[in-house]
Amino acid sequence: MRLKSHIFVSALLRRAFALGGYAAVLRKGAEDAGAIFIRQRTRMGTETLFAPAPQNFFEDDADTGRKFETRLKDRDGDAVEDALAREIRFDPDCWIVEIELDDRADLFDVVPDEGRSLS
Repeated sequence: MRLKSHIFVSALLRRAFALGGYAAVLRKGAEDAGAIFIRQRTRMGTETLFAPAPQNFFEDDADTGRKFETRLKDRDGDAVEDALAREIRFDPDCWIVEIELDDRADLFDVVPDEGRSLS
């Protein structure tokens, strides 16, 4: 069984603070199964947006972890804001979490993006 969204977000916040960063929930979604989008801000003023990875990145039904893909990388805040607005229109039950860390380390799993073009 997959970890509920609100538990994953709570753990993500605590781990970000433990790494010396800042984290906040910008939008609270469905507690059990809401999609989670992570907005990473860096000291350089750029942002990266992580979105739930497509199902084909999960090896089998026993893979219960959450995986993310890089949707936008090193962009300005307006581009990330526009992308999130589109996601909210598509899925109003989504979560948006902001983290402020230059290095997210192993905070969450990100699938490799080779072969994908990042817009």
